[in-house]
Amino acid sequence: MKLLLTLSLAACLAGPAFAQSPSPFPSPSPSLAPPEVGPPKGSLVIVGGGLRSESILKRFLDLAGGPEASLVIIPTAGESDDLADYAGDLRDLTDAGARHVMLIHTRDRRVADSEAFVAPLRDARGVWFPGGRHWRLADAYLGTRTQAALRDVLAHGGVIGGTSAGATILGSFMVRGDTTGNTIMVGDHVEGLGFLKNVTIDQHLLKRNRQFDLIPVIESHPELLGIGLDEDTAIVVRGDRFEVIGSGYVAIYDHTRRIDSGGQFYFLTAGDRYNLKTREAERPQPRGVPMERVVKEPWKK
Repeated sequence: MKLLLTLSLAACLAGPAFAQSPSPFPSPSPSLAPPEVGPPKGSLVIVGGGLRSESILKRFLDLAGGPEASLVIIPTAGESDDLADYAGDLRDLTDAGARHVMLIHTRDRRVADSEAFVAPLRDARGVWFPGGRHWRLADAYLGTRTQAALRDVLAHGGVIGGTSAGATILGSFMVRGDTTGNTIMVGDHVEGLGFLKNVTIDQHLLKRNRQFDLIPVIESHPELLGIGLDEDTAIVVRGDRFEVIGSGYVAIYDHTRRIDSGGQFYFLTAGDRYNLKTREAERPQPRGVPMERVVKEPWKK
């Protein structure tokens, strides 16, 4: 608990860091049209749970500006209201090199809508959402000053990341958001924070044999792009493009594309890139080449 309080105090007293971090994507030109799916500015690091690779958190930290950046953890997806129970999430970031980290948490929408609660977000260069149940995040923060402050973090060039439930909340449409259980794909909570428009994100994909669960969701909502993230695997989003990092796979569910044999989803792996606007995937070597066996044809009814 002493570590938790010390780091929280340090985060309150420290000023924001503004160092630019390297990116595999070129910065958008002012003359280009703004992104249609991803955030106009800033970055997202979206993880499928089971985080083991420190390199993913290091990428998050680099995008925030480095070890001196002010970071905020929002653990509200978790069941506990005792911040000491989230010391492990704080330790993960400090082990990756972060020096100024604090936690903020509430389940009271009035508190979430107060300037006092969002004050740490005004200086934050990075915000991290750990796992749990994402409907708790929706109940606490949708439509409040907290949600607006999170948009501001991105607008100022910061990074927002999350793992497991903290990944699903970042899309516009939430699967597994029912309060009675996470096996219900479309339940009583479907609205996410919307940092990726017309996108739904599933997690723990292969570890929990969930690879077929998004198919009926996309069949019912063909306008959505489904992204399934395996454990210890992330997508790093800037604008309308993302890169895959980590040790596992990312599945793409796009009603307008299928595998040449009829399969309704296909996999990306570390280093692969994806254009959220055109819905085209590519492998980077020897230079960007289209994904094998993916054809631009709608799913068969």
